Amino acid sequence: MKFSRQTTLRSQATVTGVGVHSGLPVSLTLGPAPIDAGFIFVRTGLDGSDREVQAVAESVIATEFATVLGDRDGPLVSTSEHVLAALRGMGVDNATVEVDGPEVPIMDGSAAAFVAAIDQAGIVTQSAARRFIQVLKPVQVAIGDSLGELRPHAGGFRVEVAIDFANPVIGQQSYMLDLTPERFRREISRARTFGCMNDVAGLWNAGFALGASFENTVVFDEERLLNSEGLRYADECARHKVLDVIGDLTLAGLPLLGAYRSVRGGHKVNHAVLKALLADRTAWRVLESDAVRRPRVYAEAGSGMVGGMVAPAYGPDVS
Repeated sequence: MKFSRQTTLRSQATVTGVGVHSGLPVSLTLGPAPIDAGFIFVRTGLDGSDREVQAVAESVIATEFATVLGDRDGPLVSTSEHVLAALRGMGVDNATVEVDGPEVPIMDGSAAAFVAAIDQAGIVTQSAARRFIQVLKPVQVAIGDSLGELRPHAGGFRVEVAIDFANPVIGQQSYMLDLTPERFRREISRARTFGCMNDVAGLWNAGFALGASFENTVVFDEERLLNSEGLRYADECARHKVLDVIGDLTLAGLPLLGAYRSVRGGHKVNHAVLKALLADRTAWRVLESDAVRRPRVYAEAGSGMVGGMVAPAYGPDVS
């Protein structure tokens, strides 16, 4: 499995669903992009010509309940984080994301449908070397009781998430991931977005979560999980926060070499840490893959976790 060259999609693949906040039907098509293009959202269905927005930190215009990308004329695509997590998590470097509505479709609340679309399209290696952003020194941001920190890390990209909800059914959870396509697919891609029933009325009144349902959201009340099918993982909420981190930090524009720690975090903190990193030119540098030593694959005692460098995937797991 090669990781030294950039990758893109072999062909196009389309998914359709509804926006979790707008409740409107939407179609999303993933497609190839040239070397060094990164991820480009193309918003169609507008009056006049299509509008493009680069998936980079500078394009973020809101982070309240989702990561919203736009330009100086206003928002273009909301809830970008799950499809971005799938692309980065599966080792894609360059792709177009065409969306015909104001939001990326929520699908089942996870990134699984986008991983399936990537599998359908296929991943191909391009001729240029993959580039990385290497974190050189710690960068930390605290907002209220939420904290996020990026720090140097020798073993690729690591995410450490801790959540602490007043809701006793969710409570305290934590998860750590050394990102590889195999681990993303197996441990993170199917973790669904979640919420508490007592927050729903307020979200609806504010014009959010109009498309939320038990088909795309894990819902808790103060005593129990309300979804009849149960959880996919005992710590599904923490795993979904890892998914969100991967998507939000994809907006660095290149894969990160470093470790990100989040305590009671969310989109706002994730974005704030990324902005703080990029604003300090002494805190990072760009490396090409030829300058990156491939770390040994290792297992952490008792955790079942396997570490390694970000690498492209070439097909679905068969185990």
